[in-house]
Amino acid sequence: MAWWSRTGGLEAEPKKSVPKGIWIKCEKCTATLYESDLIANLRVCTSCGHHLRMPTDERIGMILDSEWTEHDTTLESSDPLGFKVDGKKYTDQIRSATKKTGDGDAYRAGTGTIGGIPVEAGFFVFEFMGGSMGSVVGEKITRQFERALAHRRPAVLFSASGGARMQEGVLSLMQMAKTSAARSRMREARVPYVAVLLHPTTGGVAASIAMLGDITLAEPDALIGFAGPRVIEQTIRQQLPPGFQRSEFLLEHGMVDQVVPRLELKAALVRALRWFTHTPSPDAGDTIDDSELAAAHRDDDLP
Repeated sequence: MAWWSRTGGLEAEPKKSVPKGIWIKCEKCTATLYESDLIANLRVCTSCGHHLRMPTDERIGMILDSEWTEHDTTLESSDPLGFKVDGKKYTDQIRSATKKTGDGDAYRAGTGTIGGIPVEAGFFVFEFMGGSMGSVVGEKITRQFERALAHRRPAVLFSASGGARMQEGVLSLMQMAKTSAARSRMREARVPYVAVLLHPTTGGVAASIAMLGDITLAEPDALIGFAGPRVIEQTIRQQLPPGFQRSEFLLEHGMVDQVVPRLELKAALVRALRWFTHTPSPDAGDTIDDSELAAAHRDDDLP
């Protein structure tokens, strides 16, 4: 018999556990935060300002004014290569990701408003297989741009992706050209496209559609680039500079137009969209003025 259970001895106290969904630890400063407070602060750490990953549903609610009309929800990935790795079929991976997220693939697109301005908005779903871009994702982005072109609405795209989906082989790589071509048609028709880069935006997505915006915004400390820093260091056998491939580094080197904290992101988008569409501002509470946008805008042939 254990000593603490003998007559007259100490009795074990019942274990006290913290229910899930109450606390979250910051990945950067390790501060323990109330999840409800963190969600209210758009998942930005109240202690150090670190931007934790935001679920796609929450981001849609943060950016769009109200309910949106989501399109192409019935598109589903097939398995053209009969791909299998470690005994697990690609179709099983798709089924598992769909059950986990409730989404049919790694991209959601639809029509809504931001600051009262009609837009065609699209969001990579990083929770779905790392936001990888396969045939369905490429088709959804292309259709989003085609709707923007047909209705002359600005397109806004939020990127968070590990890159092309290897399970679809060259078919996934084709989506880089397909989406870029659709974006090119928008440019020729002078329909604005605003790209927002989130953590992480890498691989084929970063090498194509994510970096083709008329205005390119990024959240703080987001990893943005084609190959990861560790792969590059191992390849060139040199140590990379501090902050390499982070959004602030890209801003310094002219690859993005502005790094915008999440709490200011919607206001920045509203200001950019008003500038593109010549929509008058009802108030002066936005974060970017016309001179900043004009300096950031790199295409003189667009309005």
